[in-house]
Amino acid sequence: MGKTIEFKRPDGKAVHGYLAEAESPVGAVVVIQEWWGLNEQIRGVAERFASAGFTALVPDLYRGKSTVEAEEAHHLMSGLNFGEAASQDVRGAVQYLKAAKAGSGKVGITGFCMGGALTVLASTMVPEADAGVVWYGYPPLEYVDASKIGMPLMAHWATQDGAFAIAGVDALEAKLKESKVRYEGHRYLAHHAFANEDAQGRNRIAITQYDAAWAQLAYDRTMRFFGLELG
Repeated sequence: MGKTIEFKRPDGKAVHGYLAEAESPVGAVVVIQEWWGLNEQIRGVAERFASAGFTALVPDLYRGKSTVEAEEAHHLMSGLNFGEAASQDVRGAVQYLKAAKAGSGKVGITGFCMGGALTVLASTMVPEADAGVVWYGYPPLEYVDASKIGMPLMAHWATQDGAFAIAGVDALEAKLKESKVRYEGHRYLAHHAFANEDAQGRNRIAITQYDAAWAQLAYDRTMRFFGLELG
C-alpha cells in the first residue's frame, strides 16, 4: 500500500501527495485527480500503476479536501488555479520522482477529467516530463500553447462525453497536429468518466458512466505507451 509524502514545488512551497511505489519500477508517473479530490478511487489508480511497474505520485491539489457531492466538487475545482497547479504542484511532483530515480528515471504524467485538462496544461509547462496520457479532459484551448509540448502524448476520449464535447477534442487535436506533437488519440463509444469504477450505481452522476471493457482497453494502451516511453 502507498503512503502520504511531502514534496517541494519549484517555488519552495510544500505539498502533500499519495505515493504508491512499484517493487521493480520501469519508471514513474504523476497521477492527477478528478474534481472529487485525492480520494480512495484515485489512490486505487496509483496502486494500479504501481502494480504495473510504475511508481506513482498523486499530488493533493485540494490540500486535504475531497467530496462525493458534484456541487462541492465543482466549488473545489472552481477555486483551483489551474496554471499554478500544473506549473507548481504537478511540476514539483515530476521533479520529486525524477530525483527518486525509479527505474529508468523517466517520469510520465496522467490525469482524469479535471486531471486530464491539467495533463494537457502540464505538457506545456513541465519540461522535465517524458510522456503524458490524457483521460477525457481538456482546458480552454486558448491556454494551450502546443508549440511548447516536447513530450509524446496519448489521449482517451469519450464520444458521448457530456462534460468535454468531442468538437473540442477535434480542435485540440488540430492544434497538436499543427505543432507536430507526437500524439496518439483514441475514441470510445462511452460517456464521461468511463474508466472510473465509482461512476456506476448510486455513485454516478447524470453525465458519467463506467464501462469496464473500454476502461480495460484504455489502461492496456496506457501501460504499453508508458512502457515504451518511460522504460
